[in-house]
Amino acid sequence: MIVAMHQTERYRNLRNAGYTEQEILKNFKTPTEMRVFSWKGDIDTTMTPWDSIRYYKFYMRASFMAVDPHTGYIKAYVGGPDYRYFQYDGVMDQKRQVGSTIKPFLYTLALKEGLTPCSKFLNSPVTFEVQDTIWRTKNAGLYPGHDGRDVPLWWGLANSVNNISGRLMEKFGPQPLVDVMRTMGVKSDILPVPSLCEGVAELSLYELVGAYTSFPNKGFYTQPIYITRIEDKNGNLLTSCRPQQIEAINERTAYVMIKMLERVALWGTAARLSYTYHFINMGGKTGTTNNNSDGWFIGITPNLVGGAWVGGEEPGIHFDNMKLGEGAAVALPIFAGFMKKVYADPKLKFSKDPFEQPAGVSVGFDCPVSADGNEVRQSYIQDVW
Repeated sequence: MIVAMHQTERYRNLRNAGYTEQEILKNFKTPTEMRVFSWKGDIDTTMTPWDSIRYYKFYMRASFMAVDPHTGYIKAYVGGPDYRYFQYDGVMDQKRQVGSTIKPFLYTLALKEGLTPCSKFLNSPVTFEVQDTIWRTKNAGLYPGHDGRDVPLWWGLANSVNNISGRLMEKFGPQPLVDVMRTMGVKSDILPVPSLCEGVAELSLYELVGAYTSFPNKGFYTQPIYITRIEDKNGNLLTSCRPQQIEAINERTAYVMIKMLERVALWGTAARLSYTYHFINMGGKTGTTNNNSDGWFIGITPNLVGGAWVGGEEPGIHFDNMKLGEGAAVALPIFAGFMKKVYADPKLKFSKDPFEQPAGVSVGFDCPVSADGNEVRQSYIQDVW
């Protein structure tokens, strides 16, 4: 609470006015008439500024951004609940651990190095030793029938299996993963450590959504922008802005990743996109951090990439369990609700067409996954790799 108090404008004003720490604390614990935020509208009340800090910590925050992956134009931007009371931008200014939304970068690395969606890895814990510290991957407890078995990469991504991410980290190392993320537009500081494969990096929502534009934009990263031109009062053009575009990955790798991210939305951790919201031709990735402190979802369509984050003001504020706090439960519905409105708006004429398949590129997922000796097959594209 003391740290939170130090971050308030009230504290800074009192400090600048020459008040001592003890006098400031007394001021914060003196009842004061104030207006506070609520989901049902503003409330006029009397409470101490100290209690108002505690009051606002009970509110979970959310941020959202959507961008056209081809032009970089930002189509939606929500930095927080209400800027009058929450004067903090959760899209660009906030950086939090990204959890499993980092895994598509790792799988992109795997594809660049010659692996395929059907390449198989052992689904068992991987142990790393870093500076006399032992770190071991651990699955979330889903699909125990597949533990200790070889499973294909597409299944590992679809179900966000930490052991498979650990296997890829063991094979390629952390620095190549950092390099891939850099080419895809991520600029934040990233430590090249093995646990990066489970999303310990702290990134902004702006960076994540921008990086995912590389997939539907045929491998080209497009920097999201929200100002296209600046004119004076007479309409004279002062400057124009164009998004930065960089070829991050080749078109083939981008398309294969799209088809793998579609499997996430059809059969994996984001399956409610298909069975609850009945979306088609859509991919995405969920993300959840330790103690359910951060819930993420980044979704892709051929012409729109959107991402949502949900969490507390600080990581210590979190949901009680995975069912309540996972990205699929808290962030995915924000993206889905937005897309429902996009599809329903006749003025937008937003297409539901599939992703464009590059000439000469085909993807095969005809690799069964077995559990307890029983072969499990689902419908996938039956092309030849």
